[in-house]
Formats: sequence, structure tokens, C-alpha cells
Amino acid sequence: MQSSYILSGGLVIDPANGVETQRDVAIHAGTIVPADSVAGADVIDVNGLAITPGLIDLHVHLRDPGQTHKEDLVTGTRAAAAGGFTCVVAMPNTSPPVDCPAVLEDILSRAGTGGVVRVLQTATLSVGRAGAQLTDAGGLKAAGAIALTDDGSCLQSAGLMLSALEAARDAGLPVIEHCEDESVSRRGVMNAGATAASLGVAGQPHISEDLIVARDIVLAQATGWGVHMQHISTAGAVDLVRWAQSCGIPVTAEAAPHHLCLTELACADFGADAKMNPPLRRAADRDAVVRGLQDGTICALATDHAPHSADEKAGGLRGGPFGIIGLEAALPICLTELHHSGVLGLSDFIAKFTVGPRAVLKLPYGTLSPGCPADVTILDLDREHVLDVSSFHSRSRNCPYDGRRCRGKVVGTIVEGKPVFSELPQLVSEGIA
Repeated sequence: MQSSYILSGGLVIDPANGVETQRDVAIHAGTIVPADSVAGADVIDVNGLAITPGLIDLHVHLRDPGQTHKEDLVTGTRAAAAGGFTCVVAMPNTSPPVDCPAVLEDILSRAGTGGVVRVLQTATLSVGRAGAQLTDAGGLKAAGAIALTDDGSCLQSAGLMLSALEAARDAGLPVIEHCEDESVSRRGVMNAGATAASLGVAGQPHISEDLIVARDIVLAQATGWGVHMQHISTAGAVDLVRWAQSCGIPVTAEAAPHHLCLTELACADFGADAKMNPPLRRAADRDAVVRGLQDGTICALATDHAPHSADEKAGGLRGGPFGIIGLEAALPICLTELHHSGVLGLSDFIAKFTVGPRAVLKLPYGTLSPGCPADVTILDLDREHVLDVSSFHSRSRNCPYDGRRCRGKVVGTIVEGKPVFSELPQLVSEGIA
């Protein structure tokens, strides 16, 4: 393709600029430019399709280094491209964990050469994710860390978390939190309640999440430094974040598609492929998370893409690891369950994957403003299809959505002007087919 081209006739949805109208989007040398500035450029007809800023996923596990039998930087970014994501924020619970500049720099270097979408890498809050000694926030920031998190667990000591927030504030790094009080959750394998009892497995009480959310709100207020709450799943957590925001305390929150589209009952149907942490909750919790999305308490949707091998998931609810893959299912599932069902208007829906993540991490992406990087997602909002997990680009298959009928599909993904995924013959992909 030429370095200049125009996507013509599509419905442009750019929530950062309040745009939801049919217009052209012009790209020159990897940048969004005014449409009248590229005379003679190729014109690609996308009439009947939606054009959005490239989608951003705040919460992805790429498993590289050390767990590449599950996923790696190549397969993970290809899955992201197929899912419409132009930028992913990778978690640091790899092997070894991303707790020093050397590991961080290696990942960023390899992602820059082998990945097909942007990879922003987080680093750990504590050395080895052991929750005992803080990492060097300033050194990690200098090496390229986008944020700090011990995702998969959190600092159990309030005093250490206070020191972590102070250090992150001094370094200018956002803090992202997995909210779980392990003395209460006791590593239960699903939500505590009647369903867990009927399946004969240990459950995690919802208050294990609520307690850390409440603690971190207090600490954010005390330090003046924000905390972003990952994958909140309980009614109590939503209420706490809503209250904190009303008081001007700097906290934000994301929700994962599975906590919006499934409940704890799925554990009986899908076993380990419905085992995740935080666990699927009651219908009342799901409804509270939906309300949090609607009123803006929850600013972002994030997949928590967590690949595992079939052998590992064969351990079942008791022995299998937590997590499901989500990069390639998130958009179809969420368009079906949240937009086409009337829960979120189109601009509000797209904002959860663009404006929200952009604000949390102060990113230059997530908008189609002239001068911004030409990261673009193209959607067929009404195409009906059935999810086929066997066709996914991810290396793993742990997903409860196989065979699910959806309305809405990603048909093109462009990163810095380069198509990296396309089902459109007029938009030739230089990344994956």
C-alpha cells in the first residue's frame, strides 16, 4: 500500500472528539491527517462499516518470557490484531517476573521487532512479586515501564502499599491493582456461595475484593496518587469506587467482559474454562458492574487475556489455573451483550476501549485527531457469526465462548498506518490474514 490512503464512507466513531458521523479518515506516513491534505491518495471504500480509534486493552498476559507454551509476543500480538486491538498493556507476572530493567528492556526490544501491535509493558510493584520488598520505581520508569502492578496478587501489607504509592508518585508511574485480600479469599477457586457448595469446591467471598478496594481508596486519598482497580467484579467494589470518585479521590476501574457476560453458574457448565480470578460472581454483582459501566464509574473494558494450555486446564476447577483467553472474543461478545442489547450507546461503548484506557495511562493513542498515530479499528457492527475458538490466533484455547453466536465483528486493524489484520480485500494486511 501507499503511505497515503483514505478510508472513505465509513461511520466514524471517535469519542475523544465527540464524533459519530459518516466521514473520511485520511492516513499519511503513519499519522492521521486532514482528508483534504492527501490529494491523489488511494481511496478504500468502507461504506457500511464503522471506523474507530485503535482499541486499547489495559490488561493482557502475553506469558513471555518463561511461559511461551501458552502464548508469546508473536502469537499474543497477532491475537490482539485479530481482536481489533492496536495497543495492549502486558502484565508482569512472567517467569522471571518483570521486576528489573534487564527483563523489561528485553521484552520491549523483542516486542518491537516481533509484535504486530503496540506492547506497553508493566513492571512489578514488589521484587519477585513476593510482596516483601519494593522494586526500583524510578529505574523501571527509565527503562520503559508504563505502570506498576503485582497483578495476579497484590501487596497484602497496607504499610508496604503506602510506601509503594509514594514511590510510584515520585517516579510518576501509575499503579494498577489486583484487589484480593488473601487472608479472606484463602485461594478459593470460584465465588463463595451455593453454587460452589453444590460443586464441592472452596469459594472466595466477595469481601476479599471489597477489602482491598476500600484500603486502596484510603491510601490513594492519603498519598494523592491514583490507583487503577483491575477487573472489579462485586457490587461492593463498584459502590466503593463510585463513592471515592464522588469525593475526588483519584481512583479508576476497569471491568472484564467475562464478569459482564457470565455468572458463577458458568462454572458448572464450563469447569476450568470458567475459572478466573476474581471469580465469576452472582447475577446481582454482574448487574452492578453493568450499572458501573453505564454511569461512568468504570471507565474501561479490559480482557484480562490469560492463556493456559489444555493440559494445565485439565486440572479442573480444583487444580486448573485461573484465567481465560479474551483478545479475539471481547469485541464480538461485548458488542452483542452491551451494545446491541441497549446497555451502552455506540460512542459510550467504543469509549470504554479508547478514551478510558487513554485517560488511565495518559496515552497518545485512542483518538483519530489529526497528528495522532494512525491506529485504527474497522468493525462490521451487524455481521452475525459464531465464535470458533479453534480458528483463534492465540496459542491457547481456554475459552468458554466457543460456538457462541455474536453480532458484530472486527474486519480490519491498522497500526501506525500499517494494516496488521484485514478481512477486506481492498485493505491488504501486511501482518496476519
